[in-house]
Amino acid sequence: MSERLGIAGSGTIACGLARLAGEHGDVVLWARSEDSAERARGKLDGAAEVVTDLEGLSGTSAVVEAVVEDSGVKCGLLTDLDAALPDDAVLATTTSSLSVAHLAGASGRPDRFAALHVFNPVEKMELVELSFPPQASDDTRRRVTGLCEALGKTVVEVPDVPGFVVNRLLFPYLFDTVRLLEQTGLEPEAVDTCMTLGAGHPMGPLALLDFVGLDVAVAIGESIETEIPTRVRALVESGRLGRKSGRGFYEYA
Repeated sequence: MSERLGIAGSGTIACGLARLAGEHGDVVLWARSEDSAERARGKLDGAAEVVTDLEGLSGTSAVVEAVVEDSGVKCGLLTDLDAALPDDAVLATTTSSLSVAHLAGASGRPDRFAALHVFNPVEKMELVELSFPPQASDDTRRRVTGLCEALGKTVVEVPDVPGFVVNRLLFPYLFDTVRLLEQTGLEPEAVDTCMTLGAGHPMGPLALLDFVGLDVAVAIGESIETEIPTRVRALVESGRLGRKSGRGFYEYA
């Protein structure tokens, strides 16, 4: 890995990316608080240095922002990162549904910006959807593509449209599954069994929604402007967010 990688965030995607990148070079992960940093250290097992000051990323050559899928939060952090990083550092975001051009503008360096959409679990999922703002330089494109390939990923460049390719096609299907439950009274296990055994999917659609996080699913659905089932919104409002909260369509130990 030719870049010294920084990761801004300490959630599932951020830690997965840090573990993977730590196998290929030096990695620094920024966490917003000391509590978050301690949790991240427990997940990383030494794969990356963990800091709580953005200045700790100042020695990196490429930084990937990997915080909550909220435009305001991402834009605020990208602006702060621009001030903390060297002028020649590349900035990227793991957004799965937000406007790349808008985030690039907030970064203050649209010529050195990219969307690098990795999938969970990061260490196992091969695909990276790459998207660039119009101002991105040829050098930026080369560096970001090279970084992804150094991590063993298959890169597909996609247009700056909400949801890119995977989520734009996937989430209408997932939400249709929920509407089928509402219409028929089927149990989640029945639908997921049909799709895993009958369609050869590695995970049923309702288990996948729980895995992604139902709050994340709502955010993506709003970004791609597809109808979100009432049941999904109700689960989120009741705190049933999926695996990460221990309850969603399923109960988790």
